[in-house]
Amino acid sequence: MTDAADPSAIFQRVAESFARQGMMRHLGAELRRVEAGRVEIWLPYSDRVTQQQDGFHGGAMGAVADIAGGYAGLTLAPEGMEVVTAEYKINFLGSYRGGALRAIGRVVKPGRRLIVTSAEVTHIDDAGQEGPCALMQQTLVPVPKQY
Repeated sequence: MTDAADPSAIFQRVAESFARQGMMRHLGAELRRVEAGRVEIWLPYSDRVTQQQDGFHGGAMGAVADIAGGYAGLTLAPEGMEVVTAEYKINFLGSYRGGALRAIGRVVKPGRRLIVTSAEVTHIDDAGQEGPCALMQQTLVPVPKQY
């Protein structure tokens, strides 16, 4: 397992993997906080993440929730392993324009074969007001790291 006593090692492990995420780079997502069992990712508003009415697209909300939950799981996976999503279920609660999305992923139940996580996606407007966007529950599978 990752040394939970060393927050910089946990952050480094997640940051190295996150940097390899082409989709997150394309969307402009930012890794903001990493600790054992918890990861926070922000997704700023841009024309890359909108639907036809200019609100955040559900696909962008799902992607950032999936990544936040996945990396929360990675913080507790054994060294030499990555995680992949086996499934997730998401409830969309609202779509907003402008500002940014904050996705906080948390491990609900760690395990050697399956890791269950959840993620909350919240909209933060330019004045700091918050609104709920989505709730996700996810199952991850640890797999050998191949890079």
